[in-house]
Amino acid sequence: MAAEHGLAAAQPPAAHASSAAARTAPGKPVKLIDINSASRAQLKTLPGIGDAEAARIIAGRPYLSKTHLVTDAGIPAGVYQSIRHRIIAIQNKAARDKLQAAARAGAKSQAPAAQAR
Repeated sequence: MAAEHGLAAAQPPAAHASSAAARTAPGKPVKLIDINSASRAQLKTLPGIGDAEAARIIAGRPYLSKTHLVTDAGIPAGVYQSIRHRIIAIQNKAARDKLQAAARAGAKSQAPAAQAR
């Protein structure tokens, strides 16, 4: 029916980003770098990531999301924009524990303020 009205046929949905590979150009797969487990050398293959940035990324592990490179590791937003399609933050038990601890700490800091009202 779409062809009858001059519309292009629907394209299948793209593969999910967590699939360990992304496509930057047709037919050219690129292996995603897991920021939670990559070595310093692997991180340095990313544009804009040198020794200092790689060290900050490693020191800030685990990351709950790749966007936390900007907020937690101090990676400049421009550098993040240039590497965001080449990285992934695979969730593991340590990352989940970090999220739960942060949620508990946030709840505790909110409790006294709520009682003071």
